[in-house]
Amino acid sequence: MKVDAGFLAPDLGGVAQEARRLEELGYDGAMSAETQHDPFLPLAVAAEHTERIELGTSIAVAFARNPMTLAQIGHDLQTFSGGRFTLGLGSQIKPHIEKRFSMPWSHPAPRMRELILAMRAIWACWNDGEKLDFQGEFYRHTLMTPFFDPGPTGFGPPKVFLAAVGGLMTEVAGEVADGLFVHAFSTERYVRETTLPAVERGLARSGRSRDAFELAMPVFTVTGWTDEEREGADRFVRQQIAFYGSTPAYRGVLETHGWGDLQTELNTLSKQGEWEKMGELVDDEILAAFAVVGDPPQIPGLILERFGDIVDRVMLYATFAGHEDALSAMLEEFHAGGR
Repeated sequence: MKVDAGFLAPDLGGVAQEARRLEELGYDGAMSAETQHDPFLPLAVAAEHTERIELGTSIAVAFARNPMTLAQIGHDLQTFSGGRFTLGLGSQIKPHIEKRFSMPWSHPAPRMRELILAMRAIWACWNDGEKLDFQGEFYRHTLMTPFFDPGPTGFGPPKVFLAAVGGLMTEVAGEVADGLFVHAFSTERYVRETTLPAVERGLARSGRSRDAFELAMPVFTVTGWTDEEREGADRFVRQQIAFYGSTPAYRGVLETHGWGDLQTELNTLSKQGEWEKMGELVDDEILAAFAVVGDPPQIPGLILERFGDIVDRVMLYATFAGHEDALSAMLEEFHAGGR
């Protein structure tokens, strides 16, 4: 099983040092998320200062952009990183696309499918010399002159991962993407009963096998080297679970366990700004379903026991700053186990 890390550097000035540190520790990948900052700029810096570690977005907001702009940045980062780039995409939700990005929202699963196919058509034009003639319901790309053609990357197109929770978007990932970012707001039961069957349906439509597809999953971990660290992790994870649980689109995960009414309560509190109170509604049973709880040396074994036969790579929702030797040993244990 591979282990990815999220970039923790607060600004671009710290990215080079952080990327080198993650590579030296033995992480397999370093991922940049589109939250407070652009997700792509840190990866360009990291590519320049590393040699082995895979680089990717987890995630960039797809519907804030169009297939051509995404294809271009993916092409450039694939070239500059020497073939180490993965373009991880997510749809975000309707209010953010319309009110934060001022972009259109409609039929997210069919639109995402078409967006990825359009990117692949553009990459085929640049890498293989195919005529660009993509005409879909949401996107149309039929013009590519030599002046705007960057030519082949030398490494092929980047891999495309898609974040998904619901069945329809998960099927799209299985059909047209190279991998799936399983949402952190997922339990083992939900992944086995809902996510995996949807992936298989998508793979069947594309004529591919499971071996041609990767499942990557951020895993909530409640751990720490001191009581203070463990208590802080416990509080943070409960609040994160509550935050995600307040989203109507994620209600199905809770309903898998008979906790659907909790989503209504959390959503009401979120509109009142009661973030701390929301976390208090996540009891120990719910915490244990969504998170792995244990001392740091126990974490690899607990995650491998839960997800080792179904997940190809994980990202830990935990910090182990100051314990690099122990962290390297944990990474080795992950590499020795898994699917």
